[in-house]
Amino acid sequence: MATPTGNNLAIQAVSQGAHLFSTNFVKNVAKEAPGNLICSPLSVNIALSMAAEGAVGATEAQFKDVLKLPATKPQTLKGYQNLIDKLNNVENVTLKLANKIFIRKSFPVKPEYKQDLETYYRSDIQSVDFAKGDEAANTVNTWCKEKTNNCIDSIISPANVDPYTALILANAVYFKGKWAHEFDPKATRDRPFHIDANTVREVPTMYRKGNYKYAELPKYDAKCIELPYANNEVSMVIILPNKIDGLTALTDKLEEVSAECSTRLAQTYEREVRVFLPKFKTESELNLGDTLSQKMGLDKPFSDNAEFGGISDRTLKISKVVQKAFIEVNEEGSEAAAVTAAIQMDGGSMVTIRNVFDVNRPFYYYIRHNEGPFVSLFEGRVSVPEM
Repeated sequence: MATPTGNNLAIQAVSQGAHLFSTNFVKNVAKEAPGNLICSPLSVNIALSMAAEGAVGATEAQFKDVLKLPATKPQTLKGYQNLIDKLNNVENVTLKLANKIFIRKSFPVKPEYKQDLETYYRSDIQSVDFAKGDEAANTVNTWCKEKTNNCIDSIISPANVDPYTALILANAVYFKGKWAHEFDPKATRDRPFHIDANTVREVPTMYRKGNYKYAELPKYDAKCIELPYANNEVSMVIILPNKIDGLTALTDKLEEVSAECSTRLAQTYEREVRVFLPKFKTESELNLGDTLSQKMGLDKPFSDNAEFGGISDRTLKISKVVQKAFIEVNEEGSEAAAVTAAIQMDGGSMVTIRNVFDVNRPFYYYIRHNEGPFVSLFEGRVSVPEM
């Protein structure tokens, strides 16, 4: 058996940490954002890890705890470098990660920090005049639009920046993939979707009979299915509660349910299943400051006592973390994108045909990369399918 290399151990440590962060993150975001939801825990994780790279003292310790970062900085840096390179080289689907740091003109950022972001996070660096709000916002948003193939037009407004804005750390994730087995549009028709126990709506629902990995989750009164994309390294997993109103209970135990789902799917073989899946399109805009600082314990970087001595000798704190995300799922496949911006302010301021997977009630889903590393790219919830 081959001995794991340092690079493999680093990417494994970072991806495991990102997975632990993602389940906790989605559980908290889901409570704050009712209705349909799409988000990218990975995008938030990478943007915050770039900030963590410049943190020191108690602030650095808090980042490590919340983001579940590896024990040592070299392993963290190497892990993210390998993760970003790996995901940017997936074949047969379009999967692209991009990072960028926008720095206020004349703001003193340490050259070592810039070098680490360029080398390990593959980040571009650009000087911006944040005193010119419209121009600065346009610069950031143009990058956002380019890196998400026009799925997301903007991530900040001129009101989000001012002369005291020191820098913006941005991450973009874009995915577009065809199903390994596409749904026939001729089989799509309106079918009932149970929004709750008393409300039913007819929604365009795709249908396909084929071989899929499918598993019952009796402990959680749910079932799950894996729908692979053209590159089997990436797939969508759908977790469907057996009860119409069962999604909240699933979300509350998301970490356990996701782990059980992954284990069961890994242990099962493909079998013939009749799949009914609504077409849907979701856009979400999330202001994550309160979620991160109050619900997840990452309050130090947002406080006046934040320690970012690795970035600059000037006092810095995070003033805002925002994410916009988008997903569309249809007969051909899926397109999804997310951009996360962390704004830092200058401190001066199934076996037989009987198996049926009928997604006719609120459900949870995630798009994941399955092979070295296992990492969740996008996660979300559909309460009412909309196109």
